[in-house]
Amino acid sequence: MRLLLTRPEPDAERTAAALRARGHSVVVAPLMRIEAIKDAEIGTGPWAAILVTSSHAAPAIGAHQRFAELRALPVFAVGARSAAAMRAAGFADVTSADGTAGDLARLAAERMKPGASLLHLAGKHRSGDLAGELGSQNFMVHTAVMYRAAAAALLPRAAAAALAGGIDGVLHFSRRSAETYVKTVRGAGFGEKGLQSPAHFCLSAQVAVPLTQAGAARIRIAARPVEAALIELVPVA
Repeated sequence: MRLLLTRPEPDAERTAAALRARGHSVVVAPLMRIEAIKDAEIGTGPWAAILVTSSHAAPAIGAHQRFAELRALPVFAVGARSAAAMRAAGFADVTSADGTAGDLARLAAERMKPGASLLHLAGKHRSGDLAGELGSQNFMVHTAVMYRAAAAALLPRAAAAALAGGIDGVLHFSRRSAETYVKTVRGAGFGEKGLQSPAHFCLSAQVAVPLTQAGAARIRIAARPVEAALIELVPVA
């Protein structure tokens, strides 16, 4: 299939390689740019453990001025990718929930004693309520905003060229990037070619909401909100 991939780098190239290995033609045109927040406020602590819901948190905390005092803490990561990123950043005690934010909350609740203080390294825009879910189980969670995703104002040239030539599908990894896709595609005059013609492969039902609201008809939802399930969703000729 001819596919358009709009997720941020460096994740985009990794996903593109996996798709190309399955025989697809992929155009990479990120609609979001991840930016670490310098000197992010992470609170006073002390904390019993760190929670991570995205690999983007790793370089942000690795460059933080208080990294040294945190690196000995155990880390609970949402999946294998975020766990590997935290290990690469210098954390040794890292456990992956191998699933969703709900799986991460369950893992933390199983491993930590009620009443423990946990530090969630998060992005400015996020879905779900990890702090609320664990708070209802008598854990204290401090959410530190470590990075943000800056949205593109205009459709990237690579995406415009791909849409002009015709594509079979678009992969969407977050609701915000899907919203940006709808906005920039319409702004560039590709409403039909960008929304109606291609299939839209979405990481979750929540991610698909802006596309449904925009009138996209061919929407497919991954069985689980993980990259592997989304890649599996794309038919191989």
